[in-house]
Amino acid sequence: MTPAKVQSARTDAPHARKGAAPGIPMTRPPDHHAKASFTAEFGQRVLLTVDTEEEFDWNKPFTRDRHGLTHVPAIARFQAFCEKVGAHPVYLVDWPIANDAGAVEIIGDAVLRGTADVGVQLHPWVNPPFDEELSVINSFAGNLPREVEAAKFNALRDAIERAFGKSPEIYRAGRYGLGPHTADILKAGGIKLDTSVRPLFDYSAQGGPDYSAHPTLPYWVDQSRDLLELPMTVLHWGALRHMGASLQQAGGQLPKLLSALSRLRMLERIALTPEGVTATEALRGLDLAIEQGLPCIVLSFHSPSLMPGLTPYTRSQSDVEALYDWFGQIYARLAQKGVQSACVKDVWEAAKR
Repeated sequence: MTPAKVQSARTDAPHARKGAAPGIPMTRPPDHHAKASFTAEFGQRVLLTVDTEEEFDWNKPFTRDRHGLTHVPAIARFQAFCEKVGAHPVYLVDWPIANDAGAVEIIGDAVLRGTADVGVQLHPWVNPPFDEELSVINSFAGNLPREVEAAKFNALRDAIERAFGKSPEIYRAGRYGLGPHTADILKAGGIKLDTSVRPLFDYSAQGGPDYSAHPTLPYWVDQSRDLLELPMTVLHWGALRHMGASLQQAGGQLPKLLSALSRLRMLERIALTPEGVTATEALRGLDLAIEQGLPCIVLSFHSPSLMPGLTPYTRSQSDVEALYDWFGQIYARLAQKGVQSACVKDVWEAAKR
């Protein structure tokens, strides 16, 4: 098959064949009618998502095969830690993980015992079929032609179902790369929850989506309410947080402006992740999310960070221990505030359709 060439770096561009029906535009902010609500019994919950993936050098070009899985045994320690602090991780696994016996054994045991969930994370550059050119633009799955994105997703979904004996119901696009056809592909594949949107972040410089105007609140992707978006939790904190969106857009042209506001603690963008965000900063963001009544707080990080030297965030063993301490502090605060862990089933069943 001739490699498919993506002509546009915009994920909302019409990549489908001429005459194809347009998809649901997940890369655009939803309107106010799409806001999701939950049952009173659900209250406020937290969902811990793990981008469970192969190891590769984030600063080098994408490759099909130059990656590793040496950190997989470290997932066992993390799972035991989660069970100790009352966390329920959702392992969003990609192709190399789904096809690794060690990963399947560790994660599968937790899934079987009901102490973890498994979902889908699509890294197109390592996920067959390999019918596209290898490039930065094509590393965002939503930039691929519909049939290529669908073939990769279906292959991964089926591999996960075979490996874990369970149909996955939650998805995250690798590199947060949603596209114009992703929603239709996910719905056809039995996905109920998407958690690809990273609010207040813009990846358009590399050809990816721009989520700078997307909300943190959960919302329905489609009018039939068959696909629920659970954005990753990212908030503006500080005295100027109510002007955060406009100031951040201005800061895109004047980077020193945002740096100055952050140093003065007037405006900070806080993502609830231990990667590049201190526990002190994250606790400020967490308190604000709870105060604002965010129904489902979404935490996230990459599984290779569980071993030193594999990501920019944990270069030493002390960095790894700091990651564990970060989660310890976060879950202690959640317990103090009465915010319980959620699993995928909890979220879906509590959403008012």
